Amino acid sequence: MSQQEILQNLGIEALNAMQEETVAAYRRHHQLVLLSPTGSGKTLAYLLPLAEEFQHAVEDSGQFGSPATSAPSPWPLALVLVPSRELASQTVEVIKAMKCGLRAVACYGGRPAMDEHRVLREVQPHIIVATPGRAADHLRKQNFSGGLIRTLIIDEFDKSLELGFQDEMGEVIGMLPCLERRFLLSATDSDQIPSFVGADFRKMDFTDHDAAATASEGKLSLHLVRSPEKDKLHTLRDLLCHLGPEPSMVFVNYRESVERVATYLQKEGFAVSAFHGGMEQRDRERALYRFAGGSALTLISTDLAARGLDIDNVRHIIHYHLPLNEDAFTHRNGRTARWDREGDAWVIVWSRSSSQPLLQREGEGHLETDGEELPSYISEAVSQATSQVHFTPLPPSEGQRGAIPLPIYTSLYIGKGRKDKINKVDIVGFLSKVGGLQRQELGRVDVGDHWAYAAVARQRADEVLHRVRGQKIKGVKTLIEKAR
Repeated sequence: MSQQEILQNLGIEALNAMQEETVAAYRRHHQLVLLSPTGSGKTLAYLLPLAEEFQHAVEDSGQFGSPATSAPSPWPLALVLVPSRELASQTVEVIKAMKCGLRAVACYGGRPAMDEHRVLREVQPHIIVATPGRAADHLRKQNFSGGLIRTLIIDEFDKSLELGFQDEMGEVIGMLPCLERRFLLSATDSDQIPSFVGADFRKMDFTDHDAAATASEGKLSLHLVRSPEKDKLHTLRDLLCHLGPEPSMVFVNYRESVERVATYLQKEGFAVSAFHGGMEQRDRERALYRFAGGSALTLISTDLAARGLDIDNVRHIIHYHLPLNEDAFTHRNGRTARWDREGDAWVIVWSRSSSQPLLQREGEGHLETDGEELPSYISEAVSQATSQVHFTPLPPSEGQRGAIPLPIYTSLYIGKGRKDKINKVDIVGFLSKVGGLQRQELGRVDVGDHWAYAAVARQRADEVLHRVRGQKIKGVKTLIEKAR
């Protein structure tokens, strides 16, 4: 399969400059470090040459079919290490969407390793995408052979180091004796590459180029919003009403804050999803689906959602808490203005006096407020991009408030999936014929191994649930309810 055919399967017209240069460099160099901003397409930049490499190898051996149809090639051929469960799952979904014959399996904590081992034996994947700890666990138990792996990809390697996965990554690399290629990817540079990874890397740094291009094209606009109280809940509420029914991600610094902010907004009538690392995996998946599927307009999250998530059409990033460092500010903002789209970043700043200017200049390039202290990197961003910075006044909280925006869709949870012989076409047909939905009243549908989610028109959701109660999908009885 050609590269162009793969791009067509993914709905992409052409590669960007970074991806073209990276694909070319992958063919020439066996040790690469790629630095490029969030949303620039790094995943595809390594998957395309990886697919090309494997196709050549399999064609030479004459073995490429699925385990059920022909003798499979030895597995796995490559290992991709990622810092989060969500990035592992999304990477595998991209590989499947490429439809190039590559088999892939995601492995991560939060579910039994024994079940994953069973899937590994059944699928015999060419690519294993795993978190470092789970990859080390499978290798120690010899659930797959490290001696067959020739290519190692470490995606978001700086995040893995930040989360404390250095020992696990070192252990994994020590159990891969036949490595020929190592490829590290990140949106930000790291002070140093750990010695266990190796040496003589070719570094490809696109961070300055892409950041400058984004600024010059005006894709991302920065907004500062005054909060008259240290507790910014009322200001956040007013801001979301001001923004209307466009997808927004609200970033806070603590898990407890996620729960507090989400609970407040839900009581106010907003459709929101909460997301943080302390949640059960099923709850995290459900929260992401509701947001990506359009039944929740706002995702409240820690910086866990700042990287590794591929969610289209996020228009607004709201910094409820100021980021802990410049990298966090960069990664949060990278959730919007992706590819050729525009986006807005909103920084809520506590200010004591509503009569004073929100920011006052104190010396060359330094700005300060009369309340919350702005980090230097935000002051610099304001100073260097004054034409793109907007000071947005909001109506006082005790005054007339804007209408609460409502989503178009409601997400339905269906308790069966691929392993139960139910696919997307089955669900669409069922909701159309039995549920009485028109095509335009049905949104995104995602199907997992033993579950599925379907976005249906919000105003029709209760009627649809009444119609499908007790009905079977392809002769299979299943639970169907609103995703919460």
